[in-house]
Amino acid sequence: MAVFTPVSDDQARTFLRDYDLGDLVALHPIAEGVENTNFRLETVGARHVLTLFEARTDAASLPFCLGLTDHLAAQGFPAPRPVPGREGGWIGRLNGRPAAVIEWLEGAWLRHPSLDEVEVAGAMLARLHLAAAKFAGLRENPVGPVTWRALADRSATAATAEDREILDEAEALLLRLDDPFAGELPVGPIHADYFPDNVLFQSGAVSGVIDFYFGCNGPLAYDLAIALSAWGFDAHGVPMPDAVAAFRRGYETLRPLTDAEAAALSRLGEAAALRFTLTRLHDRIFHDPTKLVTPKDPAAFLRRASWWRTYSAAGPSMVSGAS
Repeated sequence: MAVFTPVSDDQARTFLRDYDLGDLVALHPIAEGVENTNFRLETVGARHVLTLFEARTDAASLPFCLGLTDHLAAQGFPAPRPVPGREGGWIGRLNGRPAAVIEWLEGAWLRHPSLDEVEVAGAMLARLHLAAAKFAGLRENPVGPVTWRALADRSATAATAEDREILDEAEALLLRLDDPFAGELPVGPIHADYFPDNVLFQSGAVSGVIDFYFGCNGPLAYDLAIALSAWGFDAHGVPMPDAVAAFRRGYETLRPLTDAEAAALSRLGEAAALRFTLTRLHDRIFHDPTKLVTPKDPAAFLRRASWWRTYSAAGPSMVSGAS
């Protein structure tokens, strides 16, 4: 459960005085997530998400993240709109944390999506990139190569046993990849965390894309590589080539990759594997047992890197093994 900062009903009622949402009915912690504290907020006749942004989320980035979801929703994309307070702002303070009220979107994430659902998710990511293209906000990648280096250095101060072995492999990958984003790659606003638990489905269709707090400007193909790394492997990091092919096929029905993007996808996949290996390794080494969150296995993401090194730049049909 990801609840870092508790909130009482009385504290929530005080916070809600700044909103036109009616009286509080119930406040329920939301278990998913490892970055921020989320509650299902029920008021008379309505349901929202109350999010408290924890230390890893830079408060200065919130206008970009919330602005991006608001921009997407205004174009009919299923992203949750932030709810403004009475004075017009999206961001308040609650228990010493920046906090916001976000629209509740119906649906549930799929733990075992079918290939058809994976393809639908791929098409929705392409739709996101197309709809976000004219968003004027700018934010550098908060977990880019500079941060990878810093995470590796800090992890090196305390890594032992298996964690040290993982770190050694990650160090070799850092050295080999250098700057994986070099080259003429189309850039724009990206989600950067398009995992199954951030994509809600209802009746076989995507009903919501949530959690844009790693959102930033970056190569669109890197966002695709992150998503392929999330949807195309099982929980142990074992590749599912048909799922990789289905997701990419869905994506390219709306936004075909450029030749440069297709050629770069293998190294961008390795970069995605490295990024999540290092964040998960760091979080496991420095895990605070008093926090109600379970660290994720970094080895499962490191296993993806070796598969990506053999990934073909060919189109989806060839990758899936079709003739």
